[in-house]
Amino acid sequence: MKDNVRYIGLDVHADTIVIAVADEGRSPAKILGEIAHCWTTLAARLKGLAAKGKLVICYEAGPTGYGLYRQMRSAGYDCQVIAPSRTPQKNAQVKTDRRDAATLAHFLRSGDLTDVWVPDEECEALRDLSRAREAAKRAELAARQQLGKFLLRHGRRWEKSTWTLEHYAWIRRQKFEFESQRRVLADALQAVEDATARVQRLEKALEELAPQSPRLWPIIRALQAFRGIALVSAVTLISELGDLKRFGTPRQLMAYLGLVPSEHSSGLTQRRGTITKSGNAHARRILIEAAHHAYRLPIVSRKLRQRQEGIAPGVIRIALRAQSRLYSRTVHLFKTGKSRPKVVVAVARELAGFIWAVGREEQLLKE
Repeated sequence: MKDNVRYIGLDVHADTIVIAVADEGRSPAKILGEIAHCWTTLAARLKGLAAKGKLVICYEAGPTGYGLYRQMRSAGYDCQVIAPSRTPQKNAQVKTDRRDAATLAHFLRSGDLTDVWVPDEECEALRDLSRAREAAKRAELAARQQLGKFLLRHGRRWEKSTWTLEHYAWIRRQKFEFESQRRVLADALQAVEDATARVQRLEKALEELAPQSPRLWPIIRALQAFRGIALVSAVTLISELGDLKRFGTPRQLMAYLGLVPSEHSSGLTQRRGTITKSGNAHARRILIEAAHHAYRLPIVSRKLRQRQEGIAPGVIRIALRAQSRLYSRTVHLFKTGKSRPKVVVAVARELAGFIWAVGREEQLLKE
């Protein structure tokens, strides 16, 4: 019996866990019941199941995080965290926790599930800080839009660069007849200033804490040799992607970022569509933002030269080669009539390949 493999699907929620098991063969997955979300209780149930065969366990990624995964791995169990968007649905019209657990067990047995990369605790901690900064930036943008639209509704237009000291001074000079509108202006302006201060606090925390990671800092620092990738972008990329050596080829990294074209081909007909947008959206956004810098002639600016100080010459060579290649690629694609969004995505895809090269050449980080 010990040679048997039992496939365990867990539907995990904040308070409960539903357990289902699929044994080898073609028999349907069985629901074993619902327990409290407690590691001690779950460990006892898994111990009983393991008496009849080796366990392979999975649950879907969600708001409960990776703590359960780490506990099961520490206990010696083979556990996977599954991408919910890639889970097949046996009957999408009926969805319950019990059916979800059985579905996971069934497709885990058939090998039709896609697992996600689970970061270690150090990488996840840095990712939490990076995502907090990203959320703060979105809140700042929303606050600025609300204030701008309020002023626009009342015919107050600003024609120069926005959110500069001059722009803030202009906003403070605006006068309204009614006290209620004056209150709205004061509150909206305070919301913008608070949101901006929050972004600045989190960026300062990134600048302070990222260098304190001896394992992640070398590659974070190396990526800043690329034009368009400063500290915040480099931290986001590495905290979201982890060890770049886990991608065997550049195309694997490009596919993980969702930067490869979708395809619907059959027989002699080949149809390629928009990019898949699968995988990590946070890292994909950073690469697309960096790709906009390829429109400018290859040059090492003062800020870029400062970022490259002390970085291995081999890394700088890759970064400079990327500048020239991406600029020529941009010019070529425009000449062929490609639209700006398509050009940016194509350049971001190639930039991912250069980043992969830096991550794979470990000796370059130590030169």
